[in-house]
Amino acid sequence: MSSVRNARREASDVLGGGRVAVVLEPSPPAVNEGPWFADHPLAVEDVEDVIVVSPLDDAWTVDARKDPAVGRYAREHWIGDLKRLDAVPATLGSTRRSLTVLAFSVISPARHFANGKIGLRWTKGGFGTPFFGNDRQVRVEGSSLVVQDGDTVDSVPITTLRAAGKFVGVTPGAPTGIEFHDAPAEIDLDADLEVDAAALAFLDDWFGFSTLVLERLHARAGSPTDTRVQLWPEHFDAAIELGDADGGTRASYGASPGDATIPVPYLYVSPWAPQEGEFWSAPFGGAALTLDELHDAPDQVAGALTFFERARSLLS
Repeated sequence: MSSVRNARREASDVLGGGRVAVVLEPSPPAVNEGPWFADHPLAVEDVEDVIVVSPLDDAWTVDARKDPAVGRYAREHWIGDLKRLDAVPATLGSTRRSLTVLAFSVISPARHFANGKIGLRWTKGGFGTPFFGNDRQVRVEGSSLVVQDGDTVDSVPITTLRAAGKFVGVTPGAPTGIEFHDAPAEIDLDADLEVDAAALAFLDDWFGFSTLVLERLHARAGSPTDTRVQLWPEHFDAAIELGDADGGTRASYGASPGDATIPVPYLYVSPWAPQEGEFWSAPFGGAALTLDELHDAPDQVAGALTFFERARSLLS
């Protein structure tokens, strides 16, 4: 049985010392106005005499080395450079395909019905919506589908799209009114969704790692035209848009757990304007760095950021 989640409050309690933690996961209360209809996980209001601790600085790492309990929490929640990505399990492909259709056909529509938004986020154990409506969140947590309403939480095992839709309260299908160019293929609503424990654990880490890297990249770029880090249900990848479209520097920066184009997990940069040169040699016309190429880097987060920063430099 899943428990009620409030990621920021949990982290602050673990950190202690009267400090306020900002984290990578969505937290209540719901934001029911635009443009994003979602909290910014790393934003915090200026409060006098309050120390704010972020995954973008070294404070968590310092505390983690002093206190094993803090270290365990920080590693599992991708707060700081404390964890590494493991090898890709053989079952990733089938689990990824099942979760893509679940994200696209059930979880994203639950949010879209409430506020017109489709973007999802990494949440510990998998992925889910930001909080919406009356503090509702729909998420995948391990092999369970979870609905949290305020201080009430319920969960069921992931089985079929029909069962998932009934539990969440939506009719499974694409969010309406949006033209998707690469939506996942439709599947039988009563077909079993394949979800393997090892693949679920890998995807949890992949999206946690990706969110940390992309938020650090976002902090370095710092432009008002930047988008938010979101997990797009039709692609099932985490991404952000940075740069100036008119100046030819805008691109999508993201992390895919694999797809029909590149079947293994990879980081990518997809420029809006065509680019020339060896760096831009990925099949989709951009740049890609596979996890195989990144896996043995002494610091995987730094290696990922180096790849993204090289793209930003070439574009500018």
